[in-house]
Amino acid sequence: MKNTCLYCQTEIIGRSDKKYCSIHCKSAHQYQKRKSEDALYYTIDKKLKTNRKLLKAYNKSGMATIRKEKLVSEGFDPTYFTHYWKNKKGQVYLFCYEYGFLYLKKNNKEKYLLIKWQEYMNR
Repeated sequence: MKNTCLYCQTEIIGRSDKKYCSIHCKSAHQYQKRKSEDALYYTIDKKLKTNRKLLKAYNKSGMATIRKEKLVSEGFDPTYFTHYWKNKKGQVYLFCYEYGFLYLKKNNKEKYLLIKWQEYMNR
């Protein structure tokens, strides 16, 4: 009985207990297997990283305001965040790692106030 590679289905030459024809096939098969098992994790991680990248890009000074539509059009998804912080006024800032945002609506204009995590927020 001849063994075939679990990835490319070619005949394996060598030991009888060998599962892959090459190190490339072994690596590719493991990557494919892991990707399908952890698809949800990778999807969430990708969205969080995209959100962080956009918040960082538009918040050079530590505090900025941007139109919601502008941020969302570039791929920002406000439903993905890592944690939140509530200030003394009761406003809840959502954070993607160290960059946060607060939804504001004034005069029928939707905006986000962007901030960076500060030491006093740990209290």
